[in-house]
Amino acid sequence: MIPVIALVGRPNVGKSTLFNRLTRSRDALVADVPGLTRDRKYGDGCLGNLPFIAVDTGGLSGDRDDLDAMMAEQSWQAVEEADRIFFLVDGREGPGGGDEVIAAALRRTGKPVTLVVNKADGIDVEAATAEFYGLGMGEPWPISAAHGRGVEKLLGATLDGLPVPGTVPADDADAGEDRVRVAVVGRPNVGKSTLINRILGEERVLAYDMPGTTRDSIFIPFERDGTGYTLIDTAGVRRRARVSEAVEKFSVIKTLQAIAEANVVVLVLDAREGISEQDATLAGYIAEKGRALVIAVNKWDGLDPHARERIRDQLDRKLPFLGFASLHFISALHGSGVGDLFPDIEAAYASAMREFPTPELTRILEQTVHEHQPPMIRGRRIKLRYAHQGGRNPPVIVIHGNQADRVPEAYRRYLVNRFREALRLVGTPVRIELRTGKNPFKGRKNKLTPRQISRKRRLKKHTSSRKR
Repeated sequence: MIPVIALVGRPNVGKSTLFNRLTRSRDALVADVPGLTRDRKYGDGCLGNLPFIAVDTGGLSGDRDDLDAMMAEQSWQAVEEADRIFFLVDGREGPGGGDEVIAAALRRTGKPVTLVVNKADGIDVEAATAEFYGLGMGEPWPISAAHGRGVEKLLGATLDGLPVPGTVPADDADAGEDRVRVAVVGRPNVGKSTLINRILGEERVLAYDMPGTTRDSIFIPFERDGTGYTLIDTAGVRRRARVSEAVEKFSVIKTLQAIAEANVVVLVLDAREGISEQDATLAGYIAEKGRALVIAVNKWDGLDPHARERIRDQLDRKLPFLGFASLHFISALHGSGVGDLFPDIEAAYASAMREFPTPELTRILEQTVHEHQPPMIRGRRIKLRYAHQGGRNPPVIVIHGNQADRVPEAYRRYLVNRFREALRLVGTPVRIELRTGKNPFKGRKNKLTPRQISRKRRLKKHTSSRKR
């Protein structure tokens, strides 16, 4: 088993910075804002050939409000899962009352804990670490997560005491690549986290009746019916004019990155608030990225027939370009309709990742052109000759021909619809690339033979005599 290291401590002591340092990534949001991290975030790390899993957690503030209590629950769940705990404290601020409470709680768990004094650069290390002996957590380890000082030494000492396999198993190394990445996106407070918790059957991510609860993209691996998935819980995306905080701007960027990295996107809409312009904008971005899509209209329970009809009408008017996506009306809170999402997610993924033989695509193209020929351009008929596959996720079909670059947009849509119908593709957009063949004689002069020159002269002489 690969060891798990959980990072815990008060808010803003540098847990996310250390997480990024350990995983050699920028997956965790980092800002000088307490309470930025709210959910558990997992990442893979490696020291030489020794692998490990790092878990970033929310800050343990000790506040009693609902949100802080839920954040604390997420942190303690990470502690239960971990083989080793890194208890981070702030070397510049010194020990506080919150540190003593956390230390006492960690001792009760019986887990091995390493006291890590972060932000130890630019200060008297011996004086700074001496203050933390009173926590009763053993010898403090001074580090600087921001600059990497002392991190490798700390990690080496930690992994030496854990049962770590010598190499990363091939199955584990490739597991992330084989999993279907499903990003759950939508506006703030539409029920994304509630939907993920319902799918997983546990309170894996924070679900709170406050917009902006989720600030980072949370990757959650799980299995369903023998298929490996990675669910991605994302921050809500609002209109750009309403995004003012720097943290929220980074959250939106992480959401857009999650869409680009996903295989399938589940777009969650709020039935009670209706389909907004922001929903249409986000849907347009998903379609532009070419991601397979499943639409989930949440909070469908309790709506009267008139309200339901209004939502259906809005879907037809505001999202007409998503005709390829399957549509589901669900209640994430009560679970109705949630189980029907995965058959369509699997079908959309299968369509997006299919491979097509060139003869089949060319045959479909010939039949399509036979039924409805391309238009005339400057008195010349556009000729489309053959087709082949140019990519997956989404499927890209490359069509070669003469004047292919002049094909009108309407005929391009006709080609997309015919290929989707003939190939039985569901839940995924189809990209058409039209390429015009090069003229091999372009720029070359036609050299006439002596006989052709003589004939040309006779013809020219005959033509001039007739004009007289």
